[in-house]
Amino acid sequence: MLTSVITFLIYLCILAIVVYLILWIVQDVIGLPIPAKVIQLLWVIVALVAILWLVEMVLPGVGGLHFPR
Repeated sequence: MLTSVITFLIYLCILAIVVYLILWIVQDVIGLPIPAKVIQLLWVIVALVAILWLVEMVLPGVGGLHFPR
């Protein structure tokens, strides 16, 4: 259980870094302005996916959610 939690936290950090880098590339390198609400909505979606991922890890098979492993 502890190893799966540590793995989850590592994947969560990688996901956050990837999303941040994509936003940075789109805004600063390409120069495409993104409204603050869109960025905020994107981070909310990332947080919801992380919560679903955590629930699936802790309670496998709950509610018919079956993510590939």
